[in-house]
Amino acid sequence: MKEDIIITSDSTCDLGDALVSERGIQIMPLTVILGSESFKDGINISPQNIFDYFDKTGELPKTAAPSVADYESFFAGFVGQGKTVIHFSISSKASGSNGFAQTAQKKFGDKVYVIDSLALSTGQGLLVMKACDLRDEGRSAKEIADTVNALRAKVNTSFVPDTLLYLYKGGRCSTLSYYGSKVLSIHPMIDMKDGQLYPKKKYIGKMSRCIRNYVNDLAAEYKHYDRRRCFITHSGSDPELVAAVREQVEQLFTFDEILITVAGSIVTSHCGKNTLGVLFICE
Repeated sequence: MKEDIIITSDSTCDLGDALVSERGIQIMPLTVILGSESFKDGINISPQNIFDYFDKTGELPKTAAPSVADYESFFAGFVGQGKTVIHFSISSKASGSNGFAQTAQKKFGDKVYVIDSLALSTGQGLLVMKACDLRDEGRSAKEIADTVNALRAKVNTSFVPDTLLYLYKGGRCSTLSYYGSKVLSIHPMIDMKDGQLYPKKKYIGKMSRCIRNYVNDLAAEYKHYDRRRCFITHSGSDPELVAAVREQVEQLFTFDEILITVAGSIVTSHCGKNTLGVLFICE
């Protein structure tokens, strides 16, 4: 009898409603807290709400992971239907959600696999989509889990923020770095390695120029890559900039599909408006 597999993910995968529906992915939303009000990422809050709140208060939203009980209930709904669950979480070094999901998993044994993506946004989403590809090929849950775990270190999860203000307010960059970036128009490439974010390179000048150089650098560094798909993910960037990036990616890479998504409220809470990244799996 063929194993009935369901792919699930924390909302931080930033895949968007259309892809989630098309690939049959189920989403566990994280929580965004604005003052005294709580919202569910991707359900009743949008990135624009984040920007408006920050502009009004000067404060970043708080974010919260689902509890162990939340994950137990989430998994139980699928296991009770006879399904085997493969769940993807945002990097364990960025949130407690993976730890809570791992604890919940113990109740279900080999009916639930929890994958620490060691990524965020569509870096996590790339692994989710790969799992869907493997599921559709008829692979077992264990084969899928083993394959995506082996791919985690090969995911290019990088982005360029338009401003360091959100990272600064969130304690993720120094006062010197923040004010230096304002004075010198510095836009760093933020990369992810071993599940943690770090500044990899600095670009100087207008955002459009910095993004162009960023994509050129990705093409120069990653000569070999999985051609199946690429994500261009942004947080409210100018449509003309997004279109220009897509054209540049088409010229420099050979992907079967280039998917454009908008970062959700959790990722937006930390990176701010006009952040843009080009994400794909390397070989």
